[in-house]
Amino acid sequence: MDRFGLSEENWEQFIKWVWDFAPNVISAVLILVVGLWLTGLITGWLRRFFKRKDYDEALEKFILQLTNWGLKIVVFVLVITQFGVQTSSLVAILGAAGLAIGLALQGSLSNFAGGVLILLFRPFRVGDFIEAQGVSGTVKEISIFTTKLLTFGNQEAILPNGKLSNDNIINYSSEDKRRDKINIGISYDSDIKLAKDILTDLVKGQENILEDPAPQIVVDSLGDSAVVISVRFWALNEHFWDVHFYTMEEAKTRLEEKGISIPFPQHDVHLYKMDK
Repeated sequence: MDRFGLSEENWEQFIKWVWDFAPNVISAVLILVVGLWLTGLITGWLRRFFKRKDYDEALEKFILQLTNWGLKIVVFVLVITQFGVQTSSLVAILGAAGLAIGLALQGSLSNFAGGVLILLFRPFRVGDFIEAQGVSGTVKEISIFTTKLLTFGNQEAILPNGKLSNDNIINYSSEDKRRDKINIGISYDSDIKLAKDILTDLVKGQENILEDPAPQIVVDSLGDSAVVISVRFWALNEHFWDVHFYTMEEAKTRLEEKGISIPFPQHDVHLYKMDK
């Protein structure tokens, strides 16, 4: 017996165990070092790749973090298997844990997946004016879980990406020009040709209304109390609302100056006296 209370036979068994186990420890250390080095190498390559491409910053961060953690998990599994742990058992444990977490965070994972789709396919970008889920506004921020809009009244609307990615989205900024349609009702007694000439001059006199495609002034419908004339034209996004509001106001002013009335909604009621 030595001072540690071990017999010669026990020492021999201990030394044998160390020699048998040493290769596994060395392999595990080498796998850990090489795995972490490769993880850093791959994430560094991805980071340089994204710098050369025009990808969304949030998407870049997400992919880098996902790649980094995914590779580290693979390295961890390989290291653990060097100590005799069965890969199938470890994968089963990780799968069960992932399933439990997924069920607990079902709503958050839906938003997470929606955020990935939005950042990947980019139906809109920061600065675009969109309409979705009954809200209209300018996109302020796109994150993994939510999208923030600034409404016309400068309120911040926060939309969950899960519903947003599966909903109808109207992007008013995806094209550089938009078509406007302004309907104006004139009385049935008014001269339709004169009204169309007035509106044509109004449209052609504005430099911010595009000549190609050409504007159109047409009779849209025959309403209950008015002949509806439709003013249709194209304008660049940055001029759209200025042209829209100016055309509406100026159309009413010019039509009334020429004696063309814009009637109120009305119904004609005829009373007949019945003989007894």
